[in-house]
Amino acid sequence: MLNEVIEFLNPKQGKIIVDATVGTGGHSQTIVKLISPEGKLIGIDRDYESLAVVKERLKEPADNCELVYGNFKDIDKILEDLKVKTIDGILFDLGVSSFQLENAERGFSFQKEGPLDMRLDRNSYISAYDLVNNLNEEEISALLWNFGQERWHNRIAHRLVAERGKSPIATTSELSKIVVGAIPYRYRHYRIHPATRTFQAIRIAVNRELEILEQALIKAIDFLNKGARICVISFHSLEDRIVKHTFRKEAAKARVRLITPKPLSPSREEIRQNPSSRSSKIRVAERI
Repeated sequence: MLNEVIEFLNPKQGKIIVDATVGTGGHSQTIVKLISPEGKLIGIDRDYESLAVVKERLKEPADNCELVYGNFKDIDKILEDLKVKTIDGILFDLGVSSFQLENAERGFSFQKEGPLDMRLDRNSYISAYDLVNNLNEEEISALLWNFGQERWHNRIAHRLVAERGKSPIATTSELSKIVVGAIPYRYRHYRIHPATRTFQAIRIAVNRELEILEQALIKAIDFLNKGARICVISFHSLEDRIVKHTFRKEAAKARVRLITPKPLSPSREEIRQNPSSRSSKIRVAERI
């Protein structure tokens, strides 16, 4: 949703814009051109490999780009360390990038054979392998429901525990096969792959994505100049719900006003060109 991000953030020359999930620079490449030469882009990501890619892509205007390896939950400390007191806009794009999904070694995708990893930050300790092979059946069931809203969470958890009793579940294909086998046959052929929600839930748990989101949004709002905007792109209802409630609570405190009372979805043309964007939603608030 590049066009919508640019329209809402309105990055102009001399502005300080934060991309809190810079990824491989999909949005930042355009933003940095619009704020140059006097402006500054601060790009944050906890995936060191993604930062290496975006560093190459943004090397031309290096003087006004600050790329930071870190977690957006620490946005306050990051900006303070950079001696930045206020900003003119911030973007959170909460999706997993194609760069991560297409790398089988990262273990995010059920479509590619790889180790059960799913860590956005490969320096963190807990991986998908650890959760799948160590949580008890009740804990796995709760994880699948709370983070994936998986209808068949009890059946899948039971099957996972039974199968790992024979040998540890070590790869994405093993996990996917077990999940599909746990779901009744007539429910395996919907539009999305039967393992989608399970992989989503485990990834969210591994990276504590929902746990840190509200805290990060509130901290980001603290740094916004009057009239500056915060844009959040989410990819599933749990994320969007947190963004919605956080923005509404901050609006009730007269800290922001809602620019998008209801979330906006990508255009048909964007979905045609980029099918992975079909579930994305954007919400925007403006600092009062």
